[in-house]
Amino acid sequence: MEKFTTLTGIAAPMPLVNIDTDMIIPKQFLKTIKRTGLGVHLFDEMRYTPEGAEVPDFVLNQPAYREARILIAGDNFGCGSSREHAPWALMDFGIRCVISTSFADIFYNNCFKNGILPVILPPDAVEQLMDDAEKGANARITVDLEAQTVTAADGTVFEFDIDPFKKHCLINGLDDIGLTLEKVSKIDSFEATARARFPWA
Repeated sequence: MEKFTTLTGIAAPMPLVNIDTDMIIPKQFLKTIKRTGLGVHLFDEMRYTPEGAEVPDFVLNQPAYREARILIAGDNFGCGSSREHAPWALMDFGIRCVISTSFADIFYNNCFKNGILPVILPPDAVEQLMDDAEKGANARITVDLEAQTVTAADGTVFEFDIDPFKKHCLINGLDDIGLTLEKVSKIDSFEATARARFPWA
């Protein structure tokens, strides 16, 4: 998993509340078990017409936000079903951080397992960052995971809380498999002992 330390980039404003996982990646794209190739379908039903043409007014179709790395979202982002394809699609598009006042629990935890940092901030802070994001590519936001800060385009700094274990995993690029491999020497030792004690097993 790609490490997350400091991210400076364009933030796309998406002030809608209750954006669910079916809006993030519709159900017809859940057939794959690959984490790549889903970015093109991110927010598919809002991003494209039924005929497949881009909707010009949708934020990620606008030139200023095609390279967005951060998403500023409304309340309760990622609600709905627990599909892990939602963070996969965000990551594949290039979104590494989502900032909101609240997240659905399962989506929130899935983000950490896939290299995305979900940041919870108070409503007034999110409102200011949303205003910043609406300025387009000229307003870049910096997210510093080590310092646990978000710095707005005008230099205003907002602090956020994060579980220390989840922070450790993101900074070191550790998903569930990576965490297991950190214990590989102990696992090997246990397996060697077990083979010696139970050679018939």
